[in-house]
Amino acid sequence: MTTFKKITAEFRKHTNKSRAKTNAWFFKTGKGEYGEGDKFLGLTVPEQRKIAKKFAAVLGLKEIERLLRSPYHEYRLTALFMLVLRYQKKLGAQKTIYQIFIRNAAYINNWDLVDSSAPYILGDYLYRRDKKVLYRFAHARNLWKKRIAMLATYGFIKNNEFEDALAIAKILLADAHDLIHKAVGWMLREIGNRNQQVEEAFLKKFCKKIPRTALRYALEKFPQQKREAYLKRNM
Repeated sequence: MTTFKKITAEFRKHTNKSRAKTNAWFFKTGKGEYGEGDKFLGLTVPEQRKIAKKFAAVLGLKEIERLLRSPYHEYRLTALFMLVLRYQKKLGAQKTIYQIFIRNAAYINNWDLVDSSAPYILGDYLYRRDKKVLYRFAHARNLWKKRIAMLATYGFIKNNEFEDALAIAKILLADAHDLIHKAVGWMLREIGNRNQQVEEAFLKKFCKKIPRTALRYALEKFPQQKREAYLKRNM
């Protein structure tokens, strides 16, 4: 049995139809919803992480990329877990893993897929490199490319570099989707965790333009009185 057949057998072993139905509802796969048409097998995230850990070093990058292009959500998420593991442990060239991520961005098409991979591959790889791809993604029509652009900046924020995160947040302030508002607010909060003056300077400048959801996320750790003042747009 090939390694690819072994990993797909692992997926089949953990298939759970009831959980698959619940996941399809949770990840909004209905007509017109953000995850429209996605398919689920019903594996838990711990099960997927266990599979990823077992196969990350032995499944080739071509086979991982094949999983990443699967119609099944769990295949794609596990593929991303494996890519992150390989990237962090330098099992293969980090540039190659980055390139696999970029050319398969169309398959990284739900918030859990983005959040579990973009900061750790894109954010790390681009930290000391040209970041124009993130600005291209930020201006894209595709919801997930925009979230990828925002979440990737967490790799910079962790290193106390905020310029690109703030620039991309500014680009996305006018976006209509709640999942972008949450991503923007989350990254602003992470900036504030490291330098509240930088976060507040941005909030004061754009307070009247920031969507309420983004603002709420950004203000989570603020004192109540200051949080309420921002939410009332009194800053």
